[in-house]
Amino acid sequence: MSLQDIRIVLVNTSHSGNIGSVARAMKTMGFSQLVLVDPACEVDSHASALAAGATDVLGKSKTVSTLQEAISDCALVIGTSARSRTLQWPMVDPRECADKLVTESTNGPVALVFGRENSGLTNEELQLCNYHVCIPANPEYSSLNLAMAVMTLCYETRMTFLDKQEQVEKPSACEDDDVKYPTAQQMDLFFEHLEKTLNDTGFIIKQHPGIVMTRLRRLFTRARPEDQELNILRGILTSIDRSIKSKD
Repeated sequence: MSLQDIRIVLVNTSHSGNIGSVARAMKTMGFSQLVLVDPACEVDSHASALAAGATDVLGKSKTVSTLQEAISDCALVIGTSARSRTLQWPMVDPRECADKLVTESTNGPVALVFGRENSGLTNEELQLCNYHVCIPANPEYSSLNLAMAVMTLCYETRMTFLDKQEQVEKPSACEDDDVKYPTAQQMDLFFEHLEKTLNDTGFIIKQHPGIVMTRLRRLFTRARPEDQELNILRGILTSIDRSIKSKD
């Protein structure tokens, strides 16, 4: 068990100093995996100055173009959100978030995603996350900057990690111990397959698609099908595809 498979993802960060401050917060709490999605600034000397002794985290950081690329190999993605949305999504508090990250990181990479300093994550980006987490700050003054938000959630995650390390290991008979979940990339391929099949059957009318796929994405993301369950769903779609072709 370690914190190395818990990835901190920053989307479209505007100020290099914030990236440096995030790196410092991460290293203080024992995190090292930083991914920058389409940053609006360079990782420059200002970032290094505010990183203090965490320039190694900056040096190992990875820069990608899209959030999909940043989380493609992650089976669990939690996005930070401070606002209520039109389409409600499963919410967790910081401690629930920490527990999920630590528990599921034992099976592979997981991601904690932070949005832009002034506007957070878009609805489309939030829909790529399995859960949303909101820090319950003072509603009369909930002014958390990016590094403070990262520090708060990393602290909760570290405390959960340390608590689990101290627990006496006992054999578990729980069948869920070996459960594996599909990665974000595998889920994206499923959604593409689902949309194509629904178009082919006429369930989705191309001229009036509405928000069917948005709601279906929310449904399956909330349900979190396991690897085997996703294989069954893909098999069902393939069977429908074959049936359609045989009638042509």
